[in-house]
Amino acid sequence: MAWLFLLLAGILEVGFTTCLRLSDGFRNPWWSAGFFLSAGLSFILLERAQRVIPLGTAYAIWVGIGAAGTALVGMWLFHEPLESLRLVLLAVLVAAIIGLKLVSPA
Repeated sequence: MAWLFLLLAGILEVGFTTCLRLSDGFRNPWWSAGFFLSAGLSFILLERAQRVIPLGTAYAIWVGIGAAGTALVGMWLFHEPLESLRLVLLAVLVAAIIGLKLVSPA
């Protein structure tokens, strides 16, 4: 269950970074509310996951999911540069996340 919490926490991190971008400096109340809700839930789920998964592993995976997911959302929704080297490096990041899961004692 801890790994599911961690996966959901990472997905919610992508949600809160996206809402942060769309909140227009917290002037848009709906996107601002989305930011606070998804950030709060993300941190709650991260805390629950790290009760079982070692803290450093949980945090690294949470950040990795958030970073990779946010980069992909940026390319998809916000038309950020879509370059092959960038995609390769994101694939390396995802591989590192999977590697951390595989070597984790939890």
